Amino acid sequence: MADFTLQDVKQVYDRIRRDIVVTPVLACHPASEIAKASSAASVALKLELMQIGGSFKIRGALSVLANFSDEQLRRGVTAVSAGNHAIAVSIAAKSRGVSAKVVMLKRSNPARVDACRSYGAEIVQADDVHEAFRLVDAIAEKEKRIFVHPYEGRGTALGTATLGYEFLQQAPDVDTVIVPIGGGGLAAGVATAVKMMKPGARVYGVEPFGADSMYRSFAKGSPQGIEKVDTIADSLGAPSAQPYSFALCRDAIDEIVRVSDDELRAAMRLLFRDAKLAVEPAGAAATAALCGPLKELLKDRHVGVIVCG
Repeated sequence: MADFTLQDVKQVYDRIRRDIVVTPVLACHPASEIAKASSAASVALKLELMQIGGSFKIRGALSVLANFSDEQLRRGVTAVSAGNHAIAVSIAAKSRGVSAKVVMLKRSNPARVDACRSYGAEIVQADDVHEAFRLVDAIAEKEKRIFVHPYEGRGTALGTATLGYEFLQQAPDVDTVIVPIGGGGLAAGVATAVKMMKPGARVYGVEPFGADSMYRSFAKGSPQGIEKVDTIADSLGAPSAQPYSFALCRDAIDEIVRVSDDELRAAMRLLFRDAKLAVEPAGAAATAALCGPLKELLKDRHVGVIVCG
């Protein structure tokens, strides 16, 4: 059970709202390709790819940093990320006037690396995600920087819960929400907020087959890790589930399904062709599930799809 209330979510939302974009919701026309590819009664896309930094991550980063005073932040912050979280932490740190040192993968998209540098962040690169987490732990310990975890913790969940809260304010008829899962920070917050606002709503999580740590965790009943990340959706490539986000996901998510890289590619093409949305693979995960493994389960439902980045 969540250790925060809907009132807590509203307070965080009010606190960070001036620094974020209230991203739009696109109601798909019944004759649209997206609507026809699903069995849902209606489909609403929450366009979080239009958020500052290009993804939902700024919500969690701002929420976490709001818990610290300027004095506590004076040594700066650090983070680990394939890209989106690093960008968000860089933006959030700049907004607070402190330095950011972020660990990214050597295979990270160069545009994401350049974006972090443009906000003043120092970049450290790692060969793989496991080395990246070791490096960020060392930086936090040696330099006494505050570590802003990419998906674990109460502050992160409260930040991502503002997305679920905002979405249902905009689309109150939605009775089913599909949300991508990497480490679970987005899903934990969104699912918890949705269940608080509409207890009868269904929430489905989506992971790629090559990065299915939360799916494995649900099956085992405890947080699990994976040996390696093997998917085009690098933003969903968390090495393991963590206790806090796992617990929230377990309590608020009805089911997790997995999608293949081919299904992700098809969803990316569909979103671009039908809605002119250029999304990264992670941002197409919920749409891939809508038109794939969840199609029959969503018959006659009013579905909200998180286009996360």
